[in-house]
Amino acid sequence: MDSTSPHSGTQDTIAAIATAWGEAGIAIVRLSGAEARRLADRQLSLAVPLSGTPSRYLRNGYLLDEKGDAIDQVLAVWFAPPKSYTGEEVVEIHTHGGTLVAQKCLELLLCRGARLAEPGEFTKRAFLSGRIDLTQAEAVLGIIRSRSDEALRAAARTLKGELASFARDIYDELLALSGKMEVSLDFPEEDLPYGSDEDTSHSLQAIRQSLEDLLDRCATGFLLREGIRVAIVGRPNVGKSSLLNALLRESRAIVTAIPGTTRDLIEEVLTYRGIPLRLVDTAGMGIPSDEVEAIGISLAEEAFKNADVRIWVADGSAPPAPFDFDMADRLRDLVHVVAVNKSDLPPGRDETGRTTEEAISELLPESPMLSISAKKGTGLDSLKDAVVSSIAGGGALDSGLNASARQVNEIRAAIGFLRDASAALESGLGQDIAGSCISEARSAMERLLGISGDDTLLDYIFSQFCVGK
Repeated sequence: MDSTSPHSGTQDTIAAIATAWGEAGIAIVRLSGAEARRLADRQLSLAVPLSGTPSRYLRNGYLLDEKGDAIDQVLAVWFAPPKSYTGEEVVEIHTHGGTLVAQKCLELLLCRGARLAEPGEFTKRAFLSGRIDLTQAEAVLGIIRSRSDEALRAAARTLKGELASFARDIYDELLALSGKMEVSLDFPEEDLPYGSDEDTSHSLQAIRQSLEDLLDRCATGFLLREGIRVAIVGRPNVGKSSLLNALLRESRAIVTAIPGTTRDLIEEVLTYRGIPLRLVDTAGMGIPSDEVEAIGISLAEEAFKNADVRIWVADGSAPPAPFDFDMADRLRDLVHVVAVNKSDLPPGRDETGRTTEEAISELLPESPMLSISAKKGTGLDSLKDAVVSSIAGGGALDSGLNASARQVNEIRAAIGFLRDASAALESGLGQDIAGSCISEARSAMERLLGISGDDTLLDYIFSQFCVGK
């Protein structure tokens, strides 16, 4: 796309502080646009102006205030289009770190005629100029928000173009299939070597499988970045807070022998195998004894509902209780892991001699169940493995691709439309109906790749960035 077109919105020169706010070794003020070098040269005193300096060469000099007095020693460099970050003329001014000098530099440039950049506008210009595609633009945000080495690697793979490459191949296959179907519909009297419902069904199945493979990799990358919401639930005094402290290896929650000590939600993040586990310690669930405990139980119920995984902490030293049977029934169709706590104590038994672990095994025979001791710290790695496996399965984490919730939803939508297309063929509705479903799948892939020209979508995506990126 032409970088000076009205649609791109890049006729003016923008400026912003590109580094984090606060004291540091250096701060960087960035400009992008046709006037970037000219504006910088007017505000800097350099041995050789940027207008006479080759691209990518650093120049030493001074930042001048409104009166022409030097207020900081700086380095300046410019990047020539189209091989700059934005595809435009880009200047970076490196000042000494600190909030005042960088802010003053920015204000002076704005007075010279630059415009303050909007959130994500530098990256948006990189997209509009064709330097990066939309998946790579969103990967930049993934790199910024990475919390682990694995999440960073997943974002880097997407930034290098892996997600776009796979998605583009699938999109091209959809285009080719649509073209064949249109020819078959337009010339039904021709004996074409393709175009039968059976051939189309085979093609749909192959494309859908490719999408599902891509979805698996994107879902893994999404987990690496966003983490797994884990609610630690159970009745009072079974060791939920002790488990949280043991997992974190610090005293984050109050632990006493008094039931109902935890009245509020306590949230902490633990990174395990590259995945952030967003742990939520909840109040003991059951019948409240007062209004405050009732509020805590209400919050626990909300955490239970919104969690990706629930760790049900049961007391292995006590006999099975009616609560255990109720909880087992609630968890049956939800993702969960059972942690039978207090393995360091003799097991409790009911009147038939069953332990709590045996009783729960009968109620939830397919559930992952682990015997742990939060007090002694035993069984915790196995518990964390079970939590990760319950969501990530056995998939390799090193194949994950950074993907936003938006991107994951577009892939799921495309899969759904192709499933509808297959169903239309199987039920005899014809290729025209199936073709309509395939067209919807193509639209989903166009939104994923950013080739749909949806300005509202682009504005939303780039508004998630900070100013200066």
